[in-house]
Amino acid sequence: MIEIKMPQLGESVTEGTVGRWLKRPGDPVAKYEPLLEVVTDKVDTEVPAPEAGVLHEILVPEGETVRVGTVIARLAPADTTVTGAPTAAPVTKIATTESSSTTATVTATTAPPATGDGRNTYLSPVVARLLAEHQLNPAQIRGTGQGGRITKQDVLRFLAEREKQSSAPVVTPVTPASAPSPASTASPTTPAPAPTPAPVPMASAPTPPPVAAPATSEIPADAELVPLTPMRRSIAEHMVRSVRTSPHVTTVMEVDLSRVIAHRAAHQEAFSRQGVRLTMTPYFIMAAIAGLQAVPVFNGSFTDQGIIIHRRINIGVAVALNEGLLVPVIPDADEKNLLGLARAVNDLAERARSKRLRPEETQGGTFTITNHGVTGSLFATPIINQPQAGILGIGAVVKRPVVITQNGLDAIAIRPLCYLSFTFDHRIADGATADQFLSTVKKRLEQWEG
Repeated sequence: MIEIKMPQLGESVTEGTVGRWLKRPGDPVAKYEPLLEVVTDKVDTEVPAPEAGVLHEILVPEGETVRVGTVIARLAPADTTVTGAPTAAPVTKIATTESSSTTATVTATTAPPATGDGRNTYLSPVVARLLAEHQLNPAQIRGTGQGGRITKQDVLRFLAEREKQSSAPVVTPVTPASAPSPASTASPTTPAPAPTPAPVPMASAPTPPPVAAPATSEIPADAELVPLTPMRRSIAEHMVRSVRTSPHVTTVMEVDLSRVIAHRAAHQEAFSRQGVRLTMTPYFIMAAIAGLQAVPVFNGSFTDQGIIIHRRINIGVAVALNEGLLVPVIPDADEKNLLGLARAVNDLAERARSKRLRPEETQGGTFTITNHGVTGSLFATPIINQPQAGILGIGAVVKRPVVITQNGLDAIAIRPLCYLSFTFDHRIADGATADQFLSTVKKRLEQWEG
């Protein structure tokens, strides 16, 4: 039997909720085929099967939250016939002791299983998909992660090395009797890559514990109680904590997007040829970056010791899902051009909606943008994504008549306009500073030159 354990889907993630089982006991499962969806307080992620086989039993039913490393299911080898498999998840007490020595273990805890040579055998969903896509054997790849775990960078490095070797003259080496399998193409003389330094955690203001909502004393006979999903509960707690943590103030300006829309129309086809869909969002990101560079305090966080101003500009972009809202982050957004930002927005939004976003991709943001106008909203007062200093809301683009002045004469013209609402932490700055930021954003958009 192969034990399936609750994986650790991020450094700060200590537990997960079984959102939905994609297979039932008795169902055949292909290697790397999605087995279940795990819900954390950050993202929903599909967990693939580590090996081909038959789902023998489910130990943790849908909706139950368990700690990382808990056995949640057992998978029988592919050549095993599962008889009398239950059709629904049994209510089985989860074992707290180790299983017998004949049981293979697949886990993602902080102390993952290792092979005889000490290598960590856990494969994250991203790595598993890459291996399946390129038909790679994990034994061929040298892992540089914790305990020898294979990371995404290890797989990409291996693919690049293999491509380089395929274009070089073929040299047949003498293989010692104790050498690895001839199928291995990794060079034993390739120096190990320098370890990637761990990201420096972002300091934040201490936040009070979540405030529990009042209990429902009685549900009317003509009403229905909809249980909170883990994502909905997390969003609720985060929003209450944000409002109680910082005093929110919102300032609003109207922006003429004539130049931006003309630029987009002229470049959409060229972007499309490169496989990138050009939306309005990258323009707003670049304008927000200009505002943050002009007024750096809004790329900061409030603490009792003072205001921390971050040197890196990591822009979070809100993505609406059916079950809630996610804010994936574009790190070092100021280092990307319009094409790079458009590509990043496309990628993060697509993976957020297909439940393939990694938890760490929603962390480390220094400023957030929410484009509520895509659903027709003209005007909104967004809540700050703590511990950030502000959030930029973008309303719907609507053609409206405006008065313009040309050659000293006033005239009425039709222009594509939208409202920009900037909600900021009043502890960090005042209205005049916020207006300086927002007017910089407005100017960048109205005078767009590419």
